[in-house]
Amino acid sequence: MDLFVVIALLVIVSAVFSYLNARFIKLPGTIGIVLLATIASITILIVDKVDSSIADYLGTLAKNINFSKAVLNILLGFLLFSSSFNLDGRKLKKEMRPVFVLSTLGVIISTAVFGLLFFYVAPVFHIHMPLIYCLLFGALISPTDPVAVSAIIRNSKLPANLETIISGESLFNDGIGLILFVIILEIARVGEEKIELAKVIVLIVKEIIGGMIAGAVLGYVAHRLMHAVKDFQTIVLISLALVMGLSVLAVLLGFSLPLSVVIAGLFAGGQSINQDNKEKSHEALEKFWKLVDEILNTILFVMIGLQLVNLPFVNNYWVTGSISIVTVLMARWLSIMLPLTFLRRTLKVNYSNINIMTWAGLRGGISIALALSLPNTPYRHLILSGSYFIVIFSVIVQGLTLNRMINSASKKIEE
Repeated sequence: MDLFVVIALLVIVSAVFSYLNARFIKLPGTIGIVLLATIASITILIVDKVDSSIADYLGTLAKNINFSKAVLNILLGFLLFSSSFNLDGRKLKKEMRPVFVLSTLGVIISTAVFGLLFFYVAPVFHIHMPLIYCLLFGALISPTDPVAVSAIIRNSKLPANLETIISGESLFNDGIGLILFVIILEIARVGEEKIELAKVIVLIVKEIIGGMIAGAVLGYVAHRLMHAVKDFQTIVLISLALVMGLSVLAVLLGFSLPLSVVIAGLFAGGQSINQDNKEKSHEALEKFWKLVDEILNTILFVMIGLQLVNLPFVNNYWVTGSISIVTVLMARWLSIMLPLTFLRRTLKVNYSNINIMTWAGLRGGISIALALSLPNTPYRHLILSGSYFIVIFSVIVQGLTLNRMINSASKKIEE
């Protein structure tokens, strides 16, 4: 199928789902879109049992989308830049300690806890996967998805400090999660004995330090260029060039795209580009990127729902999905509770908020994209099905019940 046709069909389907949700279902945007897209995929799978030719026709769109590359190489940069550009830098600076700890140490703890729990619990249900692949599963599912998180908490009743911590954590932990994923995948490929520590260190330095330097330098340059002109069209083009340029450089030079675009967004949006009190370029640019964010969010979550068509049939995928959901929630809770316990003197976060932070840690397209990028091994389908269940559960179930949990926690604190 021609690329333009695929894009056109994707936009048309996104518009139809968005209209149906806004007009009839009236759920929060992201949740309604995922629900409709999932129902559409399940319908395709059911029709496939009756008439495979019809299902093939209906599933053409989903099967012609390279979801992994589309998310990791195209959508991710725009969505992360939009979130970081519009993030309040002063609030983030105030909550930087918990954000840093949860986005680094928290991801590592979550990966280890998830991997160990899945390794020991899954065999009880006759699901067997080597420990290294359980840890790989943990690495790709542990980072919270900034796209899903920002879409859900945007309309939630979260306290301001918690919203900043959760948003900031989700922006930064993708870089750590991707590095863990790459390292563990390489160990699984070549074996523990053959892995070279020097190469691992070089990879970490290149991914993290390289990404941060590239984002800071280009973000600062872009900010100065945008500040120097008043023409809004030129300002928008500079911001678009910044994101696209970093995406290309990340592929060519091998540094972390998530970290680079987040840092670039903070540098570009941290200070106003307005030249005088009458100029409103910065506010207009914020609105532009919010619009880009909302449109791409809709398209991304339509793609997530439609990916069910590509999900291979696994005899025990319901069991795998259920175990994965429970395990990731336990890992998430421990990855928040343990750092706060050991660092409680410096991280002033109320323990009553741990459950809220756990439930607000949503997963999204990045996890599915990483699962789809896995090489063809006997365990790929298990990881993919588990990832899909976690994402759908987190967006629909956790997203719909988050405000109820926030209200319940608030009442307990008042009492």
